[in-house]
Amino acid sequence: MDNKAEILGCHIDIIDKHQALEKINEMISAKKGGQVITLNAEIAFQAQKDEKLRNLINGADLVTPDGIGVIWGGRQLGYDFPERVTGIDLMVSLCQKAAAMGWKVFLFGAAPGVAEAAAQSLSKQFPGLAVVGCRHGYFKDDESLEIAREIGALQPDVLFVALGAPKQEYWIKEQREVMKIPLCMGVGGSFDVIAGIKSRAPGWAIRLNLEWLYRLLAEPSRWKRQLALPRYVLAIKKAKWRR
Repeated sequence: MDNKAEILGCHIDIIDKHQALEKINEMISAKKGGQVITLNAEIAFQAQKDEKLRNLINGADLVTPDGIGVIWGGRQLGYDFPERVTGIDLMVSLCQKAAAMGWKVFLFGAAPGVAEAAAQSLSKQFPGLAVVGCRHGYFKDDESLEIAREIGALQPDVLFVALGAPKQEYWIKEQREVMKIPLCMGVGGSFDVIAGIKSRAPGWAIRLNLEWLYRLLAEPSRWKRQLALPRYVLAIKKAKWRR
């Protein structure tokens, strides 16, 4: 566990975005089919009592601290995370690097038309970005294998999967051997934001670590999911006390 934190049983890399991109570069060069997970407090709390999910997280090649809850929890337990490494920030930076390196990318997930809109936005932002394909995330379970084969046949270097956590992480793990893609990463709702369908929190909210509150106010239906946060805080306090 060199340079890793353990939060509620989840192993998380103590890393900044620049270091994460360097590690991803190594994974793509190795072409071994690496998986990146950007972990937030909600999923970390869920994994505490879900061994299958915890093993999935701990089996990933790179796990970044996505939310402020993970940063706070880590610091409570004595780990010094340099910064948040969110899914959307890492995705955008990775597309910039892909355009420079000539890596091919595929966008899979979200509602029909969203991945295509996100791809257009990214291509305008980063001229030369090679998007070899897009596909929406509405499918039946028995279609997964065929989808994986179709994506793999296009031989992208990077696959972004926007099916929501942890569904996207499970899908990647189950299909990565079929696809044989150098780098697969779950990005949650990033396609919607990049496509302009949903708005990200304003800069001041991000700087003050209040992005979660902005999202809750923008999408009140998220309140049930947010109930995990006070329980996560309590679990961290218990873990700190045990230490």
